[in-house]
Amino acid sequence: MRSSAAPEAAGDHPAADRKLVLTALGVVFGDISTSPLYALRECFSPDHGIGVNSENVLGLLSLILWSLILVISVKYVTLVLRADNRGEGGVLALSTLLSNASRDWRVWGPISAVGLFGAALFFGDGFITPAISVLSAMEGLTVATPQLEHFVVPGAMLILFLLFLMQKRGTGAMGRLFGPITLVWLATLALLGVRWIVTEPGVLLAINPVHAVMFFVHNGVAGFLVLASVFLAITGGEALYADMGHFGRSPIRRGWFWIVLPALVLNYFGQGALLLQNPSAISNPFYLLAPSWLLPLLIMLATAATVIASQAVISGVFSVTRQALNLGYLPRLRIEHSSEHEIGQVYVPMVNWVLFIGTMTLVLAYQSSSALAGAYGIAISSTMLIDGILVIMLLKVRKEPHYRFYIAVLAFIVAIEFAFFAANTFKLDDGGWLPVAAAVVVYILMSTWQEGRRTLNWLIAREQMPVHDFLALLQKDPPHIVEGTAVYLASEAGGMPRALLNNLRFNRVLHERNILLTFVRPESPYVAPEERIEVQTLAPNLCRVIARYGFMETPNVVATLRAAEEKGIEYQAESTVYVVGRENPVFAIGSGMPLWRKRLFAFMGRNSQLAAIHFGVPTHRLLEVSSLVKL
Repeated sequence: MRSSAAPEAAGDHPAADRKLVLTALGVVFGDISTSPLYALRECFSPDHGIGVNSENVLGLLSLILWSLILVISVKYVTLVLRADNRGEGGVLALSTLLSNASRDWRVWGPISAVGLFGAALFFGDGFITPAISVLSAMEGLTVATPQLEHFVVPGAMLILFLLFLMQKRGTGAMGRLFGPITLVWLATLALLGVRWIVTEPGVLLAINPVHAVMFFVHNGVAGFLVLASVFLAITGGEALYADMGHFGRSPIRRGWFWIVLPALVLNYFGQGALLLQNPSAISNPFYLLAPSWLLPLLIMLATAATVIASQAVISGVFSVTRQALNLGYLPRLRIEHSSEHEIGQVYVPMVNWVLFIGTMTLVLAYQSSSALAGAYGIAISSTMLIDGILVIMLLKVRKEPHYRFYIAVLAFIVAIEFAFFAANTFKLDDGGWLPVAAAVVVYILMSTWQEGRRTLNWLIAREQMPVHDFLALLQKDPPHIVEGTAVYLASEAGGMPRALLNNLRFNRVLHERNILLTFVRPESPYVAPEERIEVQTLAPNLCRVIARYGFMETPNVVATLRAAEEKGIEYQAESTVYVVGRENPVFAIGSGMPLWRKRLFAFMGRNSQLAAIHFGVPTHRLLEVSSLVKL
């Protein structure tokens, strides 16, 4: 990923900046750009009882327009993108930024919990967005030829399978492939909309927000409940923020204001113009915008666009997964870097295939985008609400110029988002429980791992031998010294690691050079190279190396020791043995976490990637030392 400064600098190179904007279209805006496929249609769903007449059409168009302006343009693109954690976005990056900015220790715990649950909700969104997006595109087949209806579900499943199969190519390759397609898609949205706006220019009256207000006056409770469907037009804002680190804020802002927002508004207004002329077109107003001869090409383009929409969320989930792992919320998972140049472009195989299984299950269970619409929205609206509240808290803590004005604007928008959230809660029985259940499961997993690791590290640190006691022990009972260097991976930068003590106790040997290596995770995405390595000399043959890596960086033992050579550490790779401790928890009943959480923590630990592999330890020179810890 890029730092926040890098994309801004791209403005000095117009060609490079335009290329970055085009690439961002293929990753960042895919989700929100496919909402016209189903958003306005769902607003007039028979379940809502909203009649297709001019007052309601203008009212709903006004609601959609001002939702795009206030929630996406003002809140996310203008304000929230400023709350980056050294270029990184997403609810976890935001919560860690706020925790670092606040000096009140009493708020750290709640902020961490809120951020963690927001990330869990984002995982729930990762299951639903690919399913509803691709299904909505494939349903165009029934508009072209009703006889093709039975191909919708198999076709959607095939497309989703290919999409998840392609993920290992990375977001950069996907962006270069999808960017031009998204640009064509957005141009098509705009042209289709203009075609009908010209024939019914009265639809432009919906720009007046009074029509939105009158919609609620005329429809009462039904008007409030339809907000859950209006919200479908702005889903994708949270993915936009989570993907910020891939491209930076400048290309996202330019892409939104120059291309995406105008195309979306023109298409929604075009659908409204069509409905003013032909209310029966509500069966599928998007596809009926096009002439019949263009329908096959439009279905193909819509299918490609929905694949891109899915990509926006999937890449965001990968980004959040990496942040959660490096912040200690998830066990070690295999993460593949798909680019030699962009640090943020990663692929997480396990998460990819979990999303694949969940998405396929939803497609088989619901089999239509309308059925899935009930399950869509509550997780995303919750995440958006959490984003807004955290940014307000951050503004209050930082007290930057004009912060009171920004807080007032955000508070107004958060009130609107709360209305969206409240309307979506009425869909809990209609499938809305699905993303919430998925989020609860993910939250339990992450909080259990966080609490388990914290407890385990505390127990290990409590039993560590102080350095001066260890040196006194060596003088009293000198061990046999063998040639070479031993590198001990230590989870805490204090005391002596248990692996070293056990090796000395059972084997009675010590290498002529011993390095205690500890990786420290500051709550920031990146660490400057000059601040990364710290060397402490504990004795003539014993030193400690502390290596700091941000939560968007991947530690590597060999690279760290090479960097430590510049600070006087003697390192010869082929004469070095790497000793890694492995703690096996033994459960104690009646203390600490409940027994079921201890068992869950142990299960996650057994299935996590080995520390040696995760930290890039050369396996041909690895020694693993196990020990029991009473948890």
